Amino acid sequence: MIKVKNVRKAYGEKIILNDITVSFPKGKVTCLVGGNGTGKSTLLSIISRLLSRDSGEITVLDEDVFEMKNRHFAQRLSILKQSNQPNVRLTVRELVSFGRFPHSQGKLTRHDEQKIDESLNFMSLEMVQDRFIDELSGGQRQRAFLAMVLAQDTEYILLDEPLNNLDIKHSVEIMKILRLLADHHGKTIIVVVHDINFAAAYADYIAAVKDSKIIHFGKTDDIIVPEIMKEVFDVDMTIVNNCNNKVCLYFK
Repeated sequence: MIKVKNVRKAYGEKIILNDITVSFPKGKVTCLVGGNGTGKSTLLSIISRLLSRDSGEITVLDEDVFEMKNRHFAQRLSILKQSNQPNVRLTVRELVSFGRFPHSQGKLTRHDEQKIDESLNFMSLEMVQDRFIDELSGGQRQRAFLAMVLAQDTEYILLDEPLNNLDIKHSVEIMKILRLLADHHGKTIIVVVHDINFAAAYADYIAAVKDSKIIHFGKTDDIIVPEIMKEVFDVDMTIVNNCNNKVCLYFK
């Protein structure tokens, strides 16, 4: 379980995160939702140690993440940021192989190659593994980066708006994959999503962020209610049930 306690982050007088305390359940998909600039991506970056915090504690299975050795930490937790374009020209397989670095330290073993093959196959990329990343469609490219994260083989996976710039078809594919990783592979997934209906359809838990705080956290069914949606997004929403999923209607 990832536990965040009293975490604060500010830039000068601008408070980004203010006294954040939350525990992310193990083996579940948790979506961070809220308006732009509310601190969702910052929270993910601090948990993954890409940013420092001003104060507070973050633990993974009761280990302080800021005290963990880099290699040990990278074997436990992986993150996929929004800005995930490599600075060098790589094939899909070369990109995915980077996910094994915390384990191989750059010297790939037969076991590492097996993990790479499994990740490529899981993401249906085996037929394009020798193509360059910049030759792929947006959906294929995002699957390639996810395959890299899978090859890292961590129990905890953090994703910062993985649906950004994807069409509906590819967005659904990505969310189904995350659901499969949690349900059948025991992964604990924390994902920032922009569209509340993807969170409603695929998340076990939702953390609603506003004004630098998590103002609501709980099971998806308990969070997707009109009064909470109004408080989080400042928009009136009608909630309807569709095939046992709640759908938020905000077009009037």
